[in-house]
Amino acid sequence: MPSVRGTRTRTACLLSPLLLTALATAGLGLPLAAAGAAHAATVTLEAESAVLSGGVRAESEHPGFTGSGYVGGFTDGNKGSASVAFAVPSASAGTGSVAIRYANGTGGAQTLSLYANGSKVRQISLPATANWDTWGMLQESLPLAKGANTVTLSFTTTDSGNVNIDRLTPTTPTTEPTDPPVTLTHQAETAFASGGPTVAGSAGSGGTGYLTGFTTPGARAVFSVSAPAAGTRQVAVRYRTPGANAATVTLHANGSPVRRLTLPATSGAWATLTTDAPLRAPLNTLTLRTEAGDNGDFQLDGVDVTGSTPNAARGATLPYTTYEAEAGVTNASVTAADRTYKTLASEASGRRAVVLDQTGEYVQFTLTKATNAVTVRYSMPDNAAGTGTNATLSLYADGTHTKDLALTSKYSWVYGAYPYGNDPSQGEAHRFFDETRTLTGTFPAGTVLKFQKDAGDTAASYAIDLVETETAPDPAAMPGTGFVSATTLGVTPNDGSDDTAALNSALATVKGQGKGLWLPAGTYDISGHVDLAGNVLRGAGEWHTTLRGKNGKGGLFGRGGTNTVQDLTLNGGADHRDDANSDAAVEGDFGNGSTLQNVWIQHSKVGLWIDAPTRGLLATGLRIRDTYADGVNLHKGTSGSEVSQSSVRNTGDDALAMWSEASAVTDCVLRLNTVQLPLLANGAAIYGGSGNRIEDNLIADTVTGASGIAVSTRFGIPFSGPATVQRNTLSRTGGYEPNWQSKLGALWVYADASEITTPVLLQDNDILDSTYSGLLVSWQKNVSDLTVKNNRIAKTGNYGIEINAAGSGTFSGVTVTEAASGGLSLAGGFTVNRGAGNSGW
Repeated sequence: MPSVRGTRTRTACLLSPLLLTALATAGLGLPLAAAGAAHAATVTLEAESAVLSGGVRAESEHPGFTGSGYVGGFTDGNKGSASVAFAVPSASAGTGSVAIRYANGTGGAQTLSLYANGSKVRQISLPATANWDTWGMLQESLPLAKGANTVTLSFTTTDSGNVNIDRLTPTTPTTEPTDPPVTLTHQAETAFASGGPTVAGSAGSGGTGYLTGFTTPGARAVFSVSAPAAGTRQVAVRYRTPGANAATVTLHANGSPVRRLTLPATSGAWATLTTDAPLRAPLNTLTLRTEAGDNGDFQLDGVDVTGSTPNAARGATLPYTTYEAEAGVTNASVTAADRTYKTLASEASGRRAVVLDQTGEYVQFTLTKATNAVTVRYSMPDNAAGTGTNATLSLYADGTHTKDLALTSKYSWVYGAYPYGNDPSQGEAHRFFDETRTLTGTFPAGTVLKFQKDAGDTAASYAIDLVETETAPDPAAMPGTGFVSATTLGVTPNDGSDDTAALNSALATVKGQGKGLWLPAGTYDISGHVDLAGNVLRGAGEWHTTLRGKNGKGGLFGRGGTNTVQDLTLNGGADHRDDANSDAAVEGDFGNGSTLQNVWIQHSKVGLWIDAPTRGLLATGLRIRDTYADGVNLHKGTSGSEVSQSSVRNTGDDALAMWSEASAVTDCVLRLNTVQLPLLANGAAIYGGSGNRIEDNLIADTVTGASGIAVSTRFGIPFSGPATVQRNTLSRTGGYEPNWQSKLGALWVYADASEITTPVLLQDNDILDSTYSGLLVSWQKNVSDLTVKNNRIAKTGNYGIEINAAGSGTFSGVTVTEAASGGLSLAGGFTVNRGAGNSGW
């Protein structure tokens, strides 16, 4: 518990300029950065070396601290006076942040007040850690002046205190001023809703509508909210009640309940309730959900979040910065751009890569943002047996060797005919690339990261496609009293033993207790299905908690109920496609209102394979990489579900699909995702069903048998309702289908097994640098009720628009430029109804 030792009391919230200078020159932190520094500075400041006052003092009773101890004494007896003040030098003025490492074993969130240079920034909330020996991290933004700053944590009379402080890590502004975070409006009609809410007309609200129908338990609206740094943010809820009674609903942030909100009655008038919530960086889910005891008797217009930043308008809002190898500095060879199937370049992002095949060759990048974690997409030669080779690659930071990256070709290189195996004697080699990730220690912006083939790096060659850098947070602490640690229920990480049975037993136990299962940082080996039947399963973060399969076996299997899975990695261990024997990473029935959030999936047969009667599933913030079949398949009667804000790369089949096999997939949406390099089939596809949508995605670099987006009856039952494809950007998509000897368009409407007679809307899409035709409508069956509106087709390898079908469609605002074979090829008896605004065809 917090220290109660020491009786000195002294107020220390406001420090004089003289003391600021003294702190900066007393060795409490680094010297002031030079005025010309080109990047943000990061430095760790130990609390026990800071200025302590009001009864706090250095202690070492509880293990796990850094430095020589931590600061305790933020106890009730010192309320109103206890403070710890840190000296923070900054090369420039602007908005910075501080990461606070703390322990809070009280079982509930506690508060302190954060000051910068004597001015209160805000009251901060420090969530409970598992106990006093467990340390958590909270990041808060704050204004910093150029030169010496004092950042103070104080236990004021309005705080609850009772925490221990280990250290503070500031990130100071760059020398180039940046705009501070602003208050952003998130409209309810664009949120993900499940369990009852539906969109109603505007009726005086903001935006184009509002949500109504929260009275059923489990009804929810989920907003995707970005923040520049972790910390507590002000949230204003815009609502109205239909009558004279107050409404109640529970606010959640990233899957954790924050508090029950009481919304005062408004009798039909719109009003605002202001509260706050702890957010991460960058992407969060902020949820209003009707829990047991809530009446949900309100209508929701949206939320305004202060200190938030805009999400990407198209594609996912991603936590990393991407550096394409061909854009780096190198002394090695850069492949020529090539889209020919089974060439290395055809599988590279942007169709180019850097090849290091001589000792001393390198590719390097100058970091634009600080990082402590690196992902490298690479290719190495396979061995003669097809089982893979292992080798290192050297990583340098500003010319100093920092790490040997462990690489393997085990999970790349497949051979022969579909579905492809691991026997090189079958020829037809492809799937050249894989990815590796590593924590590196912190490198500030401006650091030059170099990837070099040294004498000890024994692979014949290393093709580097891209590098992604990010700031991975420390392992999260167990969130409060609603969870039980798996390690207390017989599940032991990092011992190499099979944890499948122990995990299933633990999940059954905590479900009976009405609690979630917490997986502390570590690796848990699984060899079969980990069953979810109304469970909450949570890890310490994608970089820290891993479920590791073996030879393609091991994954999460939904058995019904409302399930939540978040903050972990699933690595299936598959090295080729085996549909009969391998497991999907996540599969099955996920009941009503389930959530998958911040899950990293790699080396599995499939990422997500979701079946009926799943309804209202939200899958968001996923990274799906290097699967051997689909990335995501919403399958066989799944309804009202969404996949969003996710990165999907290097899948062996459709990256994102909705497949109405046997029963219709209805009212599902794939939106705001970034899709790259599906090696076979489409970036995204709708196969039958009704009310399904593909919206606001970035899709790039399809390889073979592929379109960027397909609306198709090739598989499954016919369409029974509308399909919508709008506001997507397709770059370098489309591909050759060797079995049919067909050139597939970037955007493809395909009437194959059955006609398409229900409405299809293609609107506001940008179709760029297509391998063949920009829009293809085929194949000789009827496609009627097609609307093509405000689409831009720029640069194609074939026609701008190619149609070989019966039926008709209305085209307006469709522009075609730089089409190699001409603007339009029309066959099959299709009637084009031309509206206004068309050009180039």
